[in-house]
Amino acid sequence: MNYEEALEYIHHVSWTGVKPGLSRTFELLDRMGNPQKQLKFVHIAGTNGKGSTAAMTASILEKSGYRTGLYTSPFIHRFNERMQVNGESITDEELAELTEWIRPMAETMEDSPTEFELITALAMEFFRRQVCDIVVLEVGMGGELDSTNVIDTPEMAVITAIGLDHTAELGDTLGKIASAKGGIIKACGDVVIYPQAEEAEIVLKQMAEEKYCHVFQPDFSAITPVSETLSGQTFDYGKYHGLRIPMAGNYQQRNAAVVVTVCERLAAKGWHITEQNIRDGLADTRWRGRFEVLSEKPAVIVDGSHNPHGIRATAESLRKYFPDGGIIFIIGVCADKDVPHMMEQLVPMAKEFVTTQASYYRAMPAGKLAELMRTMTDLPVTPEADVRKACALALEKAGSDGTVCAMGTLYMVGDVTVSLEDLLKQR
Repeated sequence: MNYEEALEYIHHVSWTGVKPGLSRTFELLDRMGNPQKQLKFVHIAGTNGKGSTAAMTASILEKSGYRTGLYTSPFIHRFNERMQVNGESITDEELAELTEWIRPMAETMEDSPTEFELITALAMEFFRRQVCDIVVLEVGMGGELDSTNVIDTPEMAVITAIGLDHTAELGDTLGKIASAKGGIIKACGDVVIYPQAEEAEIVLKQMAEEKYCHVFQPDFSAITPVSETLSGQTFDYGKYHGLRIPMAGNYQQRNAAVVVTVCERLAAKGWHITEQNIRDGLADTRWRGRFEVLSEKPAVIVDGSHNPHGIRATAESLRKYFPDGGIIFIIGVCADKDVPHMMEQLVPMAKEFVTTQASYYRAMPAGKLAELMRTMTDLPVTPEADVRKACALALEKAGSDGTVCAMGTLYMVGDVTVSLEDLLKQR
């Protein structure tokens, strides 16, 4: 089996219509010898900020001298990004070999694993073979029934910011969604919780109490911004002065505070993590597609925010960096998203919109999105299904001194980034 054949096999099963549950993942891992039992984890769930939190945590653990696995989704440019060790993605050859090894075990199951379940099992075996000291494990969706939730009590369970998203699967209130996300909280474990809306926080703390867990939270009031530019930001957090992260976006300071809390608790449990490791890990974090600045003149930003809660945080940063507005937005969304509540955050800052369409089966057609947006604003809205043409159009409208921001779904980030970077080189 070669790399292309491996990807074709992995992608051939959809989760749509499949009954949720962990039984398939447990069965497949059992057939594989339960590689997850040989690993330690930091398990991360939440609506927004999971990926950034995971990337910062993994970077600090690597700087601390640990062989660190990182499991995230979705990928931005290549599938291999989903499973990394010390910042290096799984190779094409490793993925092909692992897929060929796992295939007969998966195909003889009466209830076949879904795509994400198969990928999760592959990752567990990859991290075992790589002899990882610890794995930073991001859930795919939810928590309780997510296929990553087959692990025993992790070194740390982390709940990031919770908002309304995937309501059809997880529930239509913050409390219900918190209950699903909080499913990663396991008996007698340690839990770090991002300060939430009261409805969500009550549920999470009650779940932790029922399972005799220790709960820790960062103190966002202890964050003091020092300097902020499009190339990154410096801030103080409690006793930590001059922390640097190479990412724009106000919300990243809050995510970093969560990560500092996680690492402090890991250190208290015996993991050797110093203050310098924390500083170096934060400063060296690379996480694409989250308020990523591709150019400063013109200002070109790509952000994967894809729900009202996430876009509200991105809008907060846009207002800070571009108080005069006038932004050309490239927008692509999935068809099941709450578009009106997403876009109401952006309309006051916009000059005009270009709608486009991600190469993803749940993507909303560019024309339909444009029609919907015209009901929300009198600003110009131009549909262009081809992502590269949409990017070219937005750059043309922005000129040399304008601002372009592409956002709406992580599934569009890869194509948008490649197109914008190429077009900017040609200017």
